[in-house]
Amino acid sequence: MNITLNNGVSMPAIGLGVFQTPPETTTDAVATALEVGYRHIDTAAAYANEREVGEGIRRSGIPRSEIFIETKVWISDYGFAETLHAFDKSAAKLGVETLDLFILHQALPGEFDKTIAAYRALEQLHSDGRVRAIGVSNFMPHHLAELREATSIVPTVNQIEVHPYFSQPEVRAANAESGILTQAWSPIGGITSYRGDGQKSTFTDPVILSVAEAHGKSAAQIMLRWQLQLGHSVIPKSVRPERIKENFDVFDFELTPEQMLIMGTLETGVRGGPAPESITLETFGRDIPEA
Repeated sequence: MNITLNNGVSMPAIGLGVFQTPPETTTDAVATALEVGYRHIDTAAAYANEREVGEGIRRSGIPRSEIFIETKVWISDYGFAETLHAFDKSAAKLGVETLDLFILHQALPGEFDKTIAAYRALEQLHSDGRVRAIGVSNFMPHHLAELREATSIVPTVNQIEVHPYFSQPEVRAANAESGILTQAWSPIGGITSYRGDGQKSTFTDPVILSVAEAHGKSAAQIMLRWQLQLGHSVIPKSVRPERIKENFDVFDFELTPEQMLIMGTLETGVRGGPAPESITLETFGRDIPEA
């Protein structure tokens, strides 16, 4: 299943995410995913595993032209020249000459001029044919509006935290209004399973489990199907071969309209990731090493 982005580029709806995947297990996870049938891998400079993603792709033996590679620029590399160099670093680690999707990892609210300069560098990379599509991540509606006023190319995606417990309807609506695809990180609510705040996890939610039982599927598969039927792109993470395979096995059933509605009643309003307005170089800045 592919989704056509607003610039006409086709992207597989399901990708393998490698957030917090240790470098020593990343290569095997990527190779396994590609063997299962995935053709979309999502990584980031800040994950420190781009090199291993590239090795997993090469190990798979699948032609580069058949694999959609997405990675992200970290805030420490924002600025026009800095972001152009960030592309060089990521491409070298991945072992590729072009990227399919290159996105800004966060907005930098207190220094939004750097965010704009970074996005203009993405526009230049796109114009030069070094990236096929550009986008953003963790941008709120006002960030998108400010970006649109200062730049020329509408982002193709906005990758945000979306799962049944935190669905961000206002951000998704702003994305849709501008023709921006919502791409869900933590799409099965994995972030809810290690918060340590005493709140329940999506994996043990009785409503989700009841829908899963009705279809003979897992809770994760139900959440991924819910996302796909909402029109989202998803990048579930796993290093376990059986889970990687399970997460890809979501194309042989559909949730009913009633089940879609009930999945939408589970909102808690609790964000798992950092608040976008809290992102500063002082708190979140980190050096992104050369290749």
